[in-house]
Amino acid sequence: MKKTRSKRQSGQFVVPGDPLGVIEEFIPGQGTYVEKGKIHAKISGRTLLDMQNKKVSIYPLVRGARVPRIGSIVTGQVSNLLSKTAIIRISRIGKESLSGVFSGLLYISDISQSYVDSIHDACKRGDIIRAKVISVTNHIYHLSTTDKNLGVIYSFCSRCGHMLQRRRYRMVCPKCGKYEKRHAAIDYGKDVS
Repeated sequence: MKKTRSKRQSGQFVVPGDPLGVIEEFIPGQGTYVEKGKIHAKISGRTLLDMQNKKVSIYPLVRGARVPRIGSIVTGQVSNLLSKTAIIRISRIGKESLSGVFSGLLYISDISQSYVDSIHDACKRGDIIRAKVISVTNHIYHLSTTDKNLGVIYSFCSRCGHMLQRRRYRMVCPKCGKYEKRHAAIDYGKDVS
């Protein structure tokens, strides 16, 4: 039986596990893996054969799921408050909404550059907050709001539930007149995305 060699070209659709060549003829690139000297597709996508540099890569057809990373600016809602920690349910990275559920922790020491006496002075349950991911441990995102553009961007009166308005360094409810403390972002109430 005569062995025929398939015609190789860029743009062919491949799925994970499909053979792409051997390491003697190509350098494995993005989206590939090597097993027993053979290069295989790691992801579904289209092949890109760089014949000049003898490199094979796979480019995905669908962009992968977006997850927060260290340095990401995220937006979420305060779901619970512990003695020195706020638990944040992350819903966006930058301006993109997420389809999955991600949890973040905001420790009292990461709220402000100045001293914060109580977590309840910085945020309350239900507040919408913008924060920066500073570390990730066991898929829990540790957050910080120490920059001026970070902090509470929407907050609600703990007495009547009406949206609070910023008045200098405090928040006031226009409906019932109650004053409350928050660590508000510099653009509090203006984030329309």
